[in-house]
Amino acid sequence: MTMLRILLVEDHKDTLRVLARMLRLAGHEVSSAATAGQARALAKQPGCDLVVSDIGLPDDDGLKLMRELASQYGVPGIAMTGHSEEQMGRDCAAAGFNKHLVKPVAFQDLLSAIVDPTAKAGERDATVCK
Repeated sequence: MTMLRILLVEDHKDTLRVLARMLRLAGHEVSSAATAGQARALAKQPGCDLVVSDIGLPDDDGLKLMRELASQYGVPGIAMTGHSEEQMGRDCAAAGFNKHLVKPVAFQDLLSAIVDPTAKAGERDATVCK
């Protein structure tokens, strides 16, 4: 797997800490943000390859955040949500996310989604994205 520079956005402190650590152990460089505001500030730094973001953030909507980051920086994204409805998958795709994972996210599913972050939902593994 190629090392990626990942912007990880998650408001649950323990989840953020554990996912960041596991992604680093998998060989990725990780910048962590607990809010959309922090994510926007980190995204201004050069070289983000992928955004992995929760949708429900305390200061803004993760869908809105991804629309901005995809528009400004052309970065692909993986959404993590507690919602498995088909509509949420469509909303995530419309916002610029390439993949939609339902929480609790198995780390192996996240790693599988990261393998090709630019593949659109459904191109690789229909069990990962809806």
